[in-house]
Amino acid sequence: MSSYVEGALVKDERIIHLGHISLWSIWHLIALGVVLLPAFGIGLIFLAVAYVRYKTTELAITTRRVIVKSGFIRRSTVEININKVESIQVDQEVLGRIFNFGTLIISGAGSPQAPITGISNPMEFRKAFIEAQDLAKPEA
Repeated sequence: MSSYVEGALVKDERIIHLGHISLWSIWHLIALGVVLLPAFGIGLIFLAVAYVRYKTTELAITTRRVIVKSGFIRRSTVEININKVESIQVDQEVLGRIFNFGTLIISGAGSPQAPITGISNPMEFRKAFIEAQDLAKPEA
C-alpha cells in the first residue's frame, strides 16, 4: 500500500523531505495504554489510537508543494504550492525543546494558517522547506 504523498505526486514532482510526528507528542496515549492494559484490555484502545495517529500522519516537502495528511477513516489534507507559502513557523514548548518535537504553522497566500502538531524535528523540516522554496524560485 503506497502512502498518500506518493500517490499525490504529479509528473516531474519528487519528494525532497519527509517528516513525521514524534512519539513524544503522543506519550500520554502510550502511557495510558500501558497502564490500562491489565484492565480488560482497555489499554489496547489507547495504544491502537496512538499507533493509528503515528502511522496515518504524513508530511512532505516536494519540488512543488508542501503536503500534510492526517487521519485514517476521516482524512484531512493540506496541500500548498511551495511558492504560495508566506511563512512557516515553529512553536515548541519546554518538553518539545527537550524531546525535539513541536508545532508547525504554515501560512499560505490567501489561505488560513495550517497548524500541524507533534512534528518530530520541526526545525529540520523548516530548514528543508526553506531550501526547497529557494530551489523552486524562478530565475530572475
